[in-house]
Amino acid sequence: MARYFDIHPANPQRRAITQVADLVREGGVIAYPTDSCYALGCQLGNKGGMERIRAIRGIDEKHHLTLVCRDFAQLGQFVHVPNRIFRAIKAATPGSYTFILEATKEVPRRLQHPGKKTIGVRIPDHVVTQALLAELGDPLLSSTLLLPGEDEPMTQGWEIKDRLDHVVDGVLDSGECGTEPTTVIDFSDGEAQIVRYGAGDASRFE
Repeated sequence: MARYFDIHPANPQRRAITQVADLVREGGVIAYPTDSCYALGCQLGNKGGMERIRAIRGIDEKHHLTLVCRDFAQLGQFVHVPNRIFRAIKAATPGSYTFILEATKEVPRRLQHPGKKTIGVRIPDHVVTQALLAELGDPLLSSTLLLPGEDEPMTQGWEIKDRLDHVVDGVLDSGECGTEPTTVIDFSDGEAQIVRYGAGDASRFE
């Protein structure tokens, strides 16, 4: 049964954030709000958690998972950001964008795209997510909480708790967040390719 955390959207309770971080460190999978929509997350090195997220989503290893990072400095530890696209990405973060870039050696091979050796990264503009990332000190390995056969992610924490009670370990509820996933920009070939139009304004990359 999943633990339910009712967290203030503007002033997250430190005790609750610490409890969630401890749950993640202990190998838990959580459902948490972001600036685009709810996501599933686990610790970076949690192989079992990664497999559970893929199973909940109904996706295989060719589907990029995302490293949700606290800031640009942390993002730079896990992906190579060429100088000529540095400013474009920096200007769009934090925000509702996911960037696909070449992974560094800090990213376990199993998390990289099997052919391209890439990984998705993003920096969310969400108070609760940022508080959790600050407490963890590491990125969250994440995927949009979109269930197989459904067109839109769930937006209510209580609904997620009700439906995923036996497959996740914790649900963070800080009120409604968006229903639209991030805009995904693939920079792996050096040029911006828009893979998915979503919550972030894609025009700056067109």
